[in-house]
Amino acid sequence: MENDRLKFHGIPLMELVEKHGTPLKLTYLPDISTKIHAAQDWFNTAIAEHEYTGNYYYSYCTKSNHFAYILREAFKNGIHLEMSSAFDVNLAYKLFNEGLIDKKTYILCNGFKTDAYLDGILQLHQDGFENVIPILDNMNELDDYETMDFPYFKIGIRVATEEQPGFDLYTSRFGIRHSQVMKFYQERIHDNPKIGLKMLHFFVYTGIKDTTYYWNEFDKCIKVYCDLKQFSTSLSLLNIGGGFPIRNSLGDTYEHSYMISEIVRQLKEICDENDISNPDIFTEFGSYTVGESGAAIFKVLDTKWQNDREQWYIIDNSFMTSLPDTWGLQKKFIMLPINKWGNEYERVVLGGLTCDNDDYYDDDGQVLLPIHDPSDLEPLYLGFFHTGAYQESIGGFGGIHHCLIPQPKHILIDKDENGRLIDTVFAEPQNGEEVMKLLGY
Repeated sequence: MENDRLKFHGIPLMELVEKHGTPLKLTYLPDISTKIHAAQDWFNTAIAEHEYTGNYYYSYCTKSNHFAYILREAFKNGIHLEMSSAFDVNLAYKLFNEGLIDKKTYILCNGFKTDAYLDGILQLHQDGFENVIPILDNMNELDDYETMDFPYFKIGIRVATEEQPGFDLYTSRFGIRHSQVMKFYQERIHDNPKIGLKMLHFFVYTGIKDTTYYWNEFDKCIKVYCDLKQFSTSLSLLNIGGGFPIRNSLGDTYEHSYMISEIVRQLKEICDENDISNPDIFTEFGSYTVGESGAAIFKVLDTKWQNDREQWYIIDNSFMTSLPDTWGLQKKFIMLPINKWGNEYERVVLGGLTCDNDDYYDDDGQVLLPIHDPSDLEPLYLGFFHTGAYQESIGGFGGIHHCLIPQPKHILIDKDENGRLIDTVFAEPQNGEEVMKLLGY
């Protein structure tokens, strides 16, 4: 706070509002490198503390945010690439042509492999990328690599974890059941001259959290690694996936360094018990990398009492357009007023501009905001923070949105060589002519 006005990463938000207007989305690029360096430091500290003999490799999960400004900031830190579709192969070549990755960079290929995706994986191999690792999502996928015109493939196997209690399904649809992995390896891979098992991968959908559920799944997957390692000389990489939490509430107190230390300690302990070498550790952090770099700012246009309990504040955009996770997943972000902190507060519900009953934001009745008088010369502005992952791709950047509510203006914020904040416009708000053209008029 400064003079009753909110700052974000040191950025005076009201100055941005006065310069660019609302609705406004922003990305603070330096935070991406900050998060990468923090995770690298935590892992390297834990590795030294527990005398772990493997290395740590940070890879970025592109599906969290594919935009060029994100990847250019992330990959200037010498990290590795995780992809999930045929179109990601194009990104790999773009990064290579810009000098952000080289042919020794690890390229981890997750997801279901369509024919186009398989063609891209083969092209990367033929073009000399040395560390392309397709990670098997199912056992039939191996057939494709066996028949490809390339002498040798390093592959990974994804282990299907059990879903959390209460979920609709019992087992994740991604990967191969842990009870089937060893038999599959022995029958299809162990004596296969064209295939070498290099990586074991798992991902716990609820994220890397200090819960009994997480540690049970972690323990099962590490034991699968140990069993495989008894027979495979090529296996040396363990990928623990993504799901590193970010702050979605001011009350979040997640201890990242503790979790990393425990992961390294328990991994070493299990490996030592089984008398196998410590694997190199890979992560695929997506939301952690980009989530806290993003924010969205809206103006309150009007207020409306609908009954004796529900006071509505109507914003100048739509949650379904700009923050679709609030609608589709009922996800909560950090939400704070930008100005008017000195006013009295009241409990409100936030409504978007669409004619849709679901276009609203509430938090179990706990949205408390300064009292807003529409006749005030200075409107009330609201900020949603840590919105940098998934919202543009799910909301449909540049496309048609519900009730034709346009996407907001988007700016990028960086620092110059003297540490001064600089902002540039990445995308102007959509106008009516653009929208009509998309609709075929």
